[in-house]
Amino acid sequence: MRVAVVGGKLQGIEATYLAHKAGWEVILLDKNSIVPAAGLSDAFYQLDVTTEDLPGIIKTVNLIIPALEDVVALNCLKEKAAKEDIPLAYDARAYAVSSSKKKSNLLFSELDIPMPKPWPKCNLPLIIKPSDLSGSKGIRKINKMEDFITFVTEANFRINRWVIQEFLEGPSYSLEVFGFKGNFAVLQVTEIEVDTHYDCKRVRAPVKLSQKMNKEFKEIAITIAEALNLKGIMDIEVILHNDTLKVLEIDARLPSQTPTVVYKSTGINMLEFLYDIFVRGAIPTIPDIIYKKEVIYEHIKVSPGILEVLGEHIMANAGPLKVYEHFFGADEALTDFVPGCPEWVATLIITADTHKGVWDRRCKVIENIKDHFGLSSCVDASVSNNEAVLEFTSKKVERDDTFIQ
Repeated sequence: MRVAVVGGKLQGIEATYLAHKAGWEVILLDKNSIVPAAGLSDAFYQLDVTTEDLPGIIKTVNLIIPALEDVVALNCLKEKAAKEDIPLAYDARAYAVSSSKKKSNLLFSELDIPMPKPWPKCNLPLIIKPSDLSGSKGIRKINKMEDFITFVTEANFRINRWVIQEFLEGPSYSLEVFGFKGNFAVLQVTEIEVDTHYDCKRVRAPVKLSQKMNKEFKEIAITIAEALNLKGIMDIEVILHNDTLKVLEIDARLPSQTPTVVYKSTGINMLEFLYDIFVRGAIPTIPDIIYKKEVIYEHIKVSPGILEVLGEHIMANAGPLKVYEHFFGADEALTDFVPGCPEWVATLIITADTHKGVWDRRCKVIENIKDHFGLSSCVDASVSNNEAVLEFTSKKVERDDTFIQ
C-alpha cells in the first residue's frame, strides 16, 4: 500500500506518521524545499501542484491525502487526481463550508446548534477570528471597548473578513466524524489545551466529560455531518461553557494532533477509515471504542536555559522531523533535535494506564529534559495564566545519555 501526502506541514506530519503506523509507504509532495514532514516520508518531491504536473510515481499510489488548506491548490489537485484516476480523500463541498467561519456559523444557526453569541448581541470580552483561516491564525481577544474601536477603524479592516463573538471560558474538546452516502460514525472525544495565542499546545485523551455531554457532542457532530452530506472526515471543536457545549469551528479535512491521540488511546487509525471510504467505497466499520491508554500529546521548544510548552505552530516551522522512541522517557517524539544543537522543538507522545499516571510520567519527561540540558526555567503558558511555571517532581534525576536513541 502506497499513499501520496500533499503538504508537508502540520496535517502532513499527521498523515505521514499515521500512514506509517498503518504499514503504508508515503510519498510526500510540497512546494517548499524544507518542510517538517519530509523527514518522516519515504520519498519527498518538491512540487507546486498549481503549476506542475504530478510526478510519475503518483500513478503507483492507492490514495492521495491532501494535507494543505490552499483552495486553489486543492482544486488543482482534485483535477489532476481525477485525470490520473487516483482516489483523493477530499470533499470539496463540505470543505467550502468548513473553511469559512462565516459559512459555518450560518450553518450552525440554521441547525439551531449552540455557538458563541455574535457581536453586538454579546458583551465584552470578545474573540475576533479571521473567517477564512483555520486554527489559531489571526485570533485576538478584545477586553476594552477602546481597543475594539481601534481594531474596527483600522485602514484595512473589512467586516466580512472577520468573525466577532463573545469570549467564553471553559474546557475545549474535539471530535472526528466520518461520513459516506448518508452513513456517519464518530470516534473518541479529545481535550484541547491552548497557549497564550490560542494555539493548541497539548491534547489529552480520554476526557473527563460526562456521559450526557459525550452523547450530546456526538449528536451535534452527526447533525452537522448530515447537513453537509459529508464524505470523508471532519472534526468539530466545542467549548463547555456553563454546562452547554458550544461549537467553535469545524474542519472538513484530516486534522492535526487529535488523530494521533485517538490512535494512541484506542488503537484506531483514522487513515484506514479514509482508505475504506475513498478507495473501497464503504463506510468504515467502527469497532467498540475501548480506551486502552491515557495519552498526552504536547509540543515543547528548548532554547538555551529554557523549555517552553507552546502551540503547534512551532512544529509547522521546524526542519525535517524524525521519530525517536523512548525520547527522555516519552513513548515517542517527533522532533528536529540534533545532538549539540542548542535550539530544537519536539512533539512528545506519552501514555500510561491512568490519568494521574500519564501526567506524572509527562512531568518526569520534562524533568529529564530539564536536567539533561541544564535548563534553568520551564514555562507552560496559557490564556488564563501567562507565567505558569511547570512543577517538577522533587526526585533528582540522574543524567542518562541513553534517553536519545
